[in-house]
Amino acid sequence: MGGTRDIDTSPDKDELSRRVCDAIVKASELAIQARGKFVVALSGGSQPSILAKYLSVEPAKSAVEWTKWHVFFSDERCVAPTHEDSNRGACDKALFSSVPIPTAQIYGVDSSLSPAEMATAYTRALEGVFGGGSALPRFDVMLLGMGPDGHTASLFPGHALLQEQSAWVVSITDSPKPPSERITLTLPVINASRMIAFVAAGGGKADVVRDILGDGAKATDQLPASLVHAARDDARLVWFLDAAAAAKLAP
Repeated sequence: MGGTRDIDTSPDKDELSRRVCDAIVKASELAIQARGKFVVALSGGSQPSILAKYLSVEPAKSAVEWTKWHVFFSDERCVAPTHEDSNRGACDKALFSSVPIPTAQIYGVDSSLSPAEMATAYTRALEGVFGGGSALPRFDVMLLGMGPDGHTASLFPGHALLQEQSAWVVSITDSPKPPSERITLTLPVINASRMIAFVAAGGGKADVVRDILGDGAKATDQLPASLVHAARDDARLVWFLDAAAAAKLAP
C-alpha cells in the first residue's frame, strides 16, 4: 500500500512557482490546525527563488502563520551559512529575510563540526521537534529538487547511503558533486512525509523526468529520485513540473 502520486504540469516556471506555493500555504494551514505547527524540509538549487516568488509577497505573506513554522533542510553542505554553497544561506537570502519565521525554528548546521558530528547534531534537532523513539519523523511537507543524474537531497546514484534504513540523518564525504562533505536526510525519513513535492523546471530535466515518470519506468538505485514514494496511506507525492521539464512525457 502507500499514498498517491500525482504529476502537476504548469505551462511555465512562473505558474509552477504559484502552484507550489499555493500547495505549501494549504499544507501549512492544515498542519497548524491539526498539530499546532508546520514542519517542512526545504532544498537548495533554484528552489529558494521559486518559493520566494509567491511566499514572500501578499497574499501569502500575511496569510501564513510563520511563527509556527519549523524549517529543516533535506540536505546541507558542510559549510558556514554565509558560504555560497549553503542551502541555508540561499534560503536566508531568498526567503527567510522576507518572512518572520523565528530564527530558532530554522535548523541549520554548525560548520565547526565534522560531517559525522553534524549528522548526529541534526538528528538531535529533529528529535527536539518530533520527539525521539523508534517512530520516523513525519514532515508535513518534504520539498525536493532533482539533478540531471536523478539524485535528490544528497542521495546519489548507486551510493551505499541509498540502503540506509535506520538512521534519520547521515553524512557523506565522497559526494560526486562538490562540495564533497554533506549531510542528508535518508530515504525512510523522506518517504514517511505527509506530502512529498518534487519541483523540476527546465529542459535540462526532461530526460530524467521521462526516465522516472515515463511509461514502464521502474525504481532503481541509479536514479535515486525514483526511490522516493509516499510510504503511508494518508500521504501523497506530487511532481510539480513546468512544460519544459515534462516535454518528454507522453501526453
